Amino acid sequence: MPEAPLLPGATHLHSGKVRDLYELQDGPHDGHLLMVASDRISIFDFVLASTIPDKGEILTRMSLWWFDQLADLVPGHVVSTDVPASVAGRAVVCERLAMFPIECVARGYLTGSGLLDYAATGEVCGITLPGGLVDGSRLPEPIFTPASKADLGDHDENVSYAAVEATVGAETAATLRELTLAVYARAEGIARERGIILADTKLELGRRLDAAGTVVLGDEVLTPDSSRFWPADAWTPGRPQASYDKQIVRGWALSPESGWDRASGEAPPPLPPEVVERTRSRYVEAYELLTGERW
Repeated sequence: MPEAPLLPGATHLHSGKVRDLYELQDGPHDGHLLMVASDRISIFDFVLASTIPDKGEILTRMSLWWFDQLADLVPGHVVSTDVPASVAGRAVVCERLAMFPIECVARGYLTGSGLLDYAATGEVCGITLPGGLVDGSRLPEPIFTPASKADLGDHDENVSYAAVEATVGAETAATLRELTLAVYARAEGIARERGIILADTKLELGRRLDAAGTVVLGDEVLTPDSSRFWPADAWTPGRPQASYDKQIVRGWALSPESGWDRASGEAPPPLPPEVVERTRSRYVEAYELLTGERW
């Protein structure tokens, strides 16, 4: 992980695979958090040495657009986009929340870790699914498939709904499931109107530090880093789908061209320029198709 940049009037608190988090100490937003999206990219729990130009700004602008689309369902954590000039366009001022220790995942299609669980047990997160499903199958209805939050470098692990209830309580677990599925339903419909399938998405939810303990949507939302978006006209169950995310990078890293041995424990090598540009183009394409705005 590269060191987070120093920002005047802000104290660095934490860095994730893509985002750097600060506490603001000056001005009208004193005490609020500053979340900065970098151009870093990660695959297989490695943060790569290569970056994807404009990725942080694309993720930020896309999240802001989605927060607006979801405002009547759940409040978002964004307080302001008035941020230091050095991180303009890729940062937001946000509320300090008590985040739930659960990754809130909704799936409308079977793929990824859900497909692996289904192949082994016929279930995903304790939910029994019909037989005969394949990679890319549409589920009879969207399902809530939570995961535990892993430390940087570790894998999130799918957990049962009962485990969520044991962690946050039955009432809160029901709220998280309801909100996650409501957000997925809204976003899936919007994406479908634009010729895109939203296969699944991961949300970060937390409580506002007020008397009501209001549940708030935080972090990023419905970006190619937190969701699987597929071109609807190319959807063909039974094989991996074309996607608007970093699958290009994963594919290259696993190809003979990269020379990388995943079992070695070493990080993948730097990306070739053409892989960087193709990946950037996919992020831009997803942004433009979903929001209707030109990059």
